[in-house]
Amino acid sequence: MIHRRSFLKGLLSTSAVSVIGPGLLNAGQAMADNAAQTDGIWKISGSHWGAFRARIWAGKVQEVKPLEMDKYPSDMIKGIKGIIYSSSRIRYPMVRLDWLKKNKYSGDTRGNNRFVRVTWDEALDLVYRELERIQTDYGPWALYAGQTGWRQTGQFHSCTSHMQRAVAMHGNYITKVGDYSTGAGQIIMPYILGSTEVYAPGTSWVEILNNTQNVVLWATDLAKNLQVGWNCETHESFEYLHQLKDKIDAGKIKVIAVDPVRSKTQNMLGCDQQYIHPQTDVPFMLALAHTLYKESLYDKAFLDTYCLGFDDFVPYLLGETKDKVEKTPEWASAICGIKADDIRAFARLLASGRTQFIFGWAIQRQQHGEQPYWMGAVLASMLGQIGLPGGGISYAHHYCSIGVPSTGFSAPGGFPRNVDQGQEPKHNNTDFKGYSRTIPVARWLDAIMEPGKKIQSNGTEVTLPDIKMLVVSGCNPWNHHQDRNRMKKAFRKLQTVVNIDFAWTATCRFSDIVLPACTQYERNDIDVYGSYSGRGLIAMQKLVDPLYHSKTDFDICTELCKRFDRDKDYTRNMGEMQWVKMLYDDCKTANKDKFDMPDFETFWQQGVLDFGKGKPFVRHASFRDDPEINPLGTPSGFIEIFSRKIDSYGYAHCQGHPMWFEKAERSHGGPGSDKFPLWLQSCHPDNRLHSQMCESDYRESYAVKGREPCYISPEDAKSRGIKDGDIVRVFNDRGQLLTGAKVSADFPPGVIRIAEGAWYGPLDEKDGSVCTYGDPNTVTLDIPTSELANATSANTCIVEMEKYKGEVPPVTAFGGPIEVS
Repeated sequence: MIHRRSFLKGLLSTSAVSVIGPGLLNAGQAMADNAAQTDGIWKISGSHWGAFRARIWAGKVQEVKPLEMDKYPSDMIKGIKGIIYSSSRIRYPMVRLDWLKKNKYSGDTRGNNRFVRVTWDEALDLVYRELERIQTDYGPWALYAGQTGWRQTGQFHSCTSHMQRAVAMHGNYITKVGDYSTGAGQIIMPYILGSTEVYAPGTSWVEILNNTQNVVLWATDLAKNLQVGWNCETHESFEYLHQLKDKIDAGKIKVIAVDPVRSKTQNMLGCDQQYIHPQTDVPFMLALAHTLYKESLYDKAFLDTYCLGFDDFVPYLLGETKDKVEKTPEWASAICGIKADDIRAFARLLASGRTQFIFGWAIQRQQHGEQPYWMGAVLASMLGQIGLPGGGISYAHHYCSIGVPSTGFSAPGGFPRNVDQGQEPKHNNTDFKGYSRTIPVARWLDAIMEPGKKIQSNGTEVTLPDIKMLVVSGCNPWNHHQDRNRMKKAFRKLQTVVNIDFAWTATCRFSDIVLPACTQYERNDIDVYGSYSGRGLIAMQKLVDPLYHSKTDFDICTELCKRFDRDKDYTRNMGEMQWVKMLYDDCKTANKDKFDMPDFETFWQQGVLDFGKGKPFVRHASFRDDPEINPLGTPSGFIEIFSRKIDSYGYAHCQGHPMWFEKAERSHGGPGSDKFPLWLQSCHPDNRLHSQMCESDYRESYAVKGREPCYISPEDAKSRGIKDGDIVRVFNDRGQLLTGAKVSADFPPGVIRIAEGAWYGPLDEKDGSVCTYGDPNTVTLDIPTSELANATSANTCIVEMEKYKGEVPPVTAFGGPIEVS
């Protein structure tokens, strides 16, 4: 998989370009004006939640305001102070008591949160000792340093790059492929449309607004998810969402949301909703395709010119092969809960004019998650509008303001994560003893539990390594992985877990050595302003010195590398500001023919560069213009409705064309629903970025009696005697959690929502312990999507809930460890 930073850098350098000079906001004057009115000085920085100014007085951040360029700032900016001054900050290097005391790498009590404070030298000596022991006693196959997450923003201080470069200086290790966000989508789509699609620039909003008659929002919530970005977010997409609402109100565009839940976007736009039973999108899509085919509403010329395999798919559609079931609207209706006549009407609407499909990511985070994305591409192909302005399909318009035209700005590079060319690690052992060096990201727990097991993955055989040691940096796997009780069993088998972070997450609780990094607001850096739009460049000026005993990831890893004489190789003999200036100067050179960027000192003083707006773009337009000269990246160069490559793998749960597979568990009459009738939707939160900011006191603005909210329909609440604000227990055979009820008419019977990212707070480390705050992954299912992607199936999850009776236990998710002398 292409790393996101590299991908974005290449994307921005090859996008359509507006040859304009950068605007320099008069930040210095603004700061002077503000300083004259209040005590302190103002500095500029950026975040996943947007760019901002911070007032610093008495060595502390007193106030945070959105940058003036941001016309639609997120309220989450208000949580930044709470991140810096959270009670959950890691203050000192800590070592788990039983691991240190027994010195037998015992994991029996891992998770009991009992830690001893040590010095930095003691902690780093222990980390180095463990790296040495693993490489010499076992080999590179026993070390897993592949866990990655969203990290803090900033091009230089990217925690994954620092950790993996330092570890690579010492020796080789196991890494991963894929991510939790788009695990199934990014694997299936290159076979179908020739790229991952999930991180690809989509058709510009202006083209959609000017050319579309129908927009189908399929399991996506733009207004919720566009609040955050991989780099510093601009929120420019919201301007287009407001224009879309005006078009809806004027009757010029019809927008339909296919979703079991009435989303934040639907409420904002006032658009139509097509309710559907959870996890049954594929039967609905197949019935739509059946209607398009039977009523000759499909574009045969487009299929003949741009696609391969439609004739192989039709027999399945008509029930002539495989399961011998014709995929009629009547068949689908019994599964998806939509009336047969409504399915036919929906198909006719799609064919009535220019139609733009916009898919979200949550729909592919379920068992067989490859299928709805594949089937969506089939529907778009049957309509024949792929490559037309305002037509076709997008899998990413909810992400990082995709759809905002790009300026073509070439983003600055970052700190390298690999050993430099010509250098070798201290232990250059490349013998992995037959284990695979790279594993699917969501199968690392399987490796710990079943080392040596062989699995099929994306056309290859993977032998799961026997992991003994785990190194994690700026990543919280105890947020994004599934089934907490299974995780406990796995972590007891590990010998050593090292964690570098700034907040005491559940991952810290289940680690052995915890190193305190500082937040991004306690260091200097630069960042892209607008991951895809390339709107500008932000100077991330250090607001305050690192709190407590925390250090930058750069300093931590430099000190680690000193222990095996590789620190100068690691740093290239440069310090923080030398690196930041070099990255800026290289960026200035890369953009010399497009933008007249000032010298570094001027940029740093001003704080932000504004490159203006870019040119509109139409996804797949060049392919449509000439598929021979501009082929897709598929094996054939065409859209593959039937994939001979996938078919050749012989997988049971992902075959040659999209199909409907029943789930291991499903609500609304599906398997297991007699015992656990509620589908648990654990989608991206509205008030944080995954687990980031959950530790901030901003949490109080949405928590229910100190717990994560659980949204439930009025009908389900009434039948269970639950009222708004009650503490409820959500449970199944995998686990149990406490949460606060939020009764909402936006949710239908049989569907509840607990946003992922809620911090795990068990009463104790024992199996079956209740999560006191409300982490949905306490009860989610840890199985792969299929043999193709082996991605997470978090949204295949059914539960029951009840009003909690008895004394409510305190929340244990936040704060620090139990410190033992």
